[in-house]
Amino acid sequence: MKERTIVTRPYVCAGVIGLLLTSPESALARQPGSPAVVVVTGEGLVQAAPDRAWMTITAESRAGNPREAQRRNADAMAPVQDKLRAAGVPADAIRTIAYDLQQEWDFVNNRRVSRGYVARNTIEVRVDAIERVGELLEIAVASGATAVGGIRFDVKDPGRLEREALRLAIADARAKAEASAAAAGGAIARIARIEEQGVVSRPPVPVLAAREALQASDAPPIAAGQLEFRAQVTLTAELK
Repeated sequence: MKERTIVTRPYVCAGVIGLLLTSPESALARQPGSPAVVVVTGEGLVQAAPDRAWMTITAESRAGNPREAQRRNADAMAPVQDKLRAAGVPADAIRTIAYDLQQEWDFVNNRRVSRGYVARNTIEVRVDAIERVGELLEIAVASGATAVGGIRFDVKDPGRLEREALRLAIADARAKAEASAAAAGGAIARIARIEEQGVVSRPPVPVLAAREALQASDAPPIAAGQLEFRAQVTLTAELK
């Protein structure tokens, strides 16, 4: 009787990794001499507390003509930036991200009537000590800002966390490959290929506590939460 070789390939069904047994006539005829392989996916997840934040601050001013609206806006934003710098925010951590001047209109008796101009200046502020976010927001509002928010969190060294997530994903894939090989009565001979599917980071959603919960300070407390770095790889291993 002619000896038959069985090629093992993984499949995923309802979250369970198994082995798909295929005949050499269908799998090996196209690639003569190819070793039996197992292909699995692995995932790695790293969570970390943010150590850096960004926030946006806007000053809005209105006037009957564009020049006056711009002058008032400059007068409104200057003390905001001055107070932030006086509070220890470096000059290079403050940058303008939007500025616009628009004419506003009312409709009276089906006619469009100008009601003046509005100037808006929005800056982004980098905060390297996230425990100060609430304090700096309060300083901005007290200095004349008309809107604050757009808070987002990050880490100063994301590359380190991405590499750790990738290492965990590879370790997870290898463990799955070894389990699949053992279930088929074999073992891993070598890792033939590792394909990185990318690392996805999910920032936390900042939570602004209610003012009724404030006790010792009037600064709004901000809960930064946890950042997530999730990596996925596809690993191909040859079987003995």
